[in-house]
Amino acid sequence: MRRLKKVLILEDEDSIRSFVVINLRRAGFEPVEAACGQEALDALRADPEIRVALLDVMLPDIDGFEVCRRIRAVDSRVGIIMLSARGQEMDKITGLVSGADDYVTKPFSTAELTARIDALYRRTGEDPAPPQTDELRQGPFLLNTRTRALEKDGERIKLTQIEYALMLLFMGNPGKALSREELLADVWGKDCDGDDKVVDVNIRRLRVKLEPDPTSPQYLRTVWGFGYQWDA
Repeated sequence: MRRLKKVLILEDEDSIRSFVVINLRRAGFEPVEAACGQEALDALRADPEIRVALLDVMLPDIDGFEVCRRIRAVDSRVGIIMLSARGQEMDKITGLVSGADDYVTKPFSTAELTARIDALYRRTGEDPAPPQTDELRQGPFLLNTRTRALEKDGERIKLTQIEYALMLLFMGNPGKALSREELLADVWGKDCDGDDKVVDVNIRRLRVKLEPDPTSPQYLRTVWGFGYQWDA
């Protein structure tokens, strides 16, 4: 019997959580419910099969940003989607900086939400374009596509699934300028109708991990008005 894909739903409003749960079940997922931040953290700790977490920002105990940060402190592999209220631009940025992979704005359609979750769930187990070799070596960097591990000068760098997908795409296209639209389509999915901000914030996070000086990047360069280029 095929296992259903587990998704954590952290939402304190019962009506919204129930609505999401019903629609995810219809889409073939197995929702795991949590009404507060601590309950969500406990659920993730108890069930390693949860590979995607949907986190609301406003919660009764600890906010969704802090939940996201605590998850990222111990687990770089779980996919995280933040729920933010319409018009709250800083919520989106803060969520991404905290370690989220994507965000969905309330009110949202069930089709959009399930598409985002499905794309991120696939990302936790698939590569956008698997190379012919298990290893990509460029400059001080070694990317092992079998173990999904990145090293710089022999030291391991912890990556989220989205960050790994970005590195695989960049290291598979060294010296090529990739547009934000290409990155969004290849990493977040062709059906993703998010904006460029999710790309820019993830690039910023990568630079902190990769660059000697993130404010003056030498490996992950900006191509102004277009996108980014990997040069190692």
